[in-house]
Amino acid sequence: MPGLITQRRDFIKVIAGSAAARPLAARAQQPERMRRIGVLSSASESDSRSKPYYAAFQQELQELGWFDGRNYRIDYRFGAGDPDRIRAYAAELVRMSPDVIFTASAATVMALRQETSTIPIVYVLVPDPVANGIAESLARPGGNSTGFATNTLTMGSKWLELLKEMAPRVARVALVFNPKTAFYAGYLPSLEAAAPSFAIEVVAAPVHDAAEIEGAISARSGEPGSGLIVLPDAFTSFHHKLIVELAALHRLPAVYPYDYFARSGGLMSYGVESVDLFRRATTYVDRILRGAKPDDLPIQEPTRYELVINLKTAKALGLTIPPSLLARADQVTE
Repeated sequence: MPGLITQRRDFIKVIAGSAAARPLAARAQQPERMRRIGVLSSASESDSRSKPYYAAFQQELQELGWFDGRNYRIDYRFGAGDPDRIRAYAAELVRMSPDVIFTASAATVMALRQETSTIPIVYVLVPDPVANGIAESLARPGGNSTGFATNTLTMGSKWLELLKEMAPRVARVALVFNPKTAFYAGYLPSLEAAAPSFAIEVVAAPVHDAAEIEGAISARSGEPGSGLIVLPDAFTSFHHKLIVELAALHRLPAVYPYDYFARSGGLMSYGVESVDLFRRATTYVDRILRGAKPDDLPIQEPTRYELVINLKTAKALGLTIPPSLLARADQVTE
């Protein structure tokens, strides 16, 4: 009998222990809290140029262990290059109280920062965030935002150099930008300083809508030696096809800040490799979701630039591409 009693007691202990362990095991197996990521894009939802960027962003999230619908949810809002719509969607995303907001332009960052000082923001494609007033320093951004900068403000001299090399007769260059969304004042010093060495006069061509884009570009068609530089800008990026078509119509050589301008028929582009920036920025989103603070994540500067030349457009403009320039091209398209 004693042995039977002992066995019974041991059985009861096992059952009791299993019952106590079940709630702990159940809690351990419960899925972690669903995280929420807001995305504010300056493009339109149907704009094909930005789809590879956000595809790379979400693919990299998955590589880092984040699966849409399983442990995070993503909410996209598309500003379509409209400053008023960008501000409205910034406010809407902030009201959703996401864990982090990802965005890709100076205009969208500034709109978000006006709406929140607490929700973390990770950005890409912002020229010189310190000079823009978005960050206190590269090492310690301050506030609730950090990210990956795009073209430096000294890029203006490089654009002038490339345009003069491609089209030696260019003597007057119009800078196309929207004052509400572009950091024109930041680029101007390098452009004005470099212009005399290339025998070029630089003039501003501010635009606020499609009609003004058409007016600004068509006004240059009757000026001998005219060319264009399109500044990095959420507005000009949204209207990139219109700008490229008008430049071709009026036979104006132009240099653009992003590769999709050249792929759409623009003469050439020189700027950061955007897909690379989107992938790198995903690591900051991941770290914030895991508890990091934006101020602890230093702003990263570009490491890769690319020159894209459109051969068909050069031929249509009657331009002979110098072999030295062609050799430096990272991509040549037709």
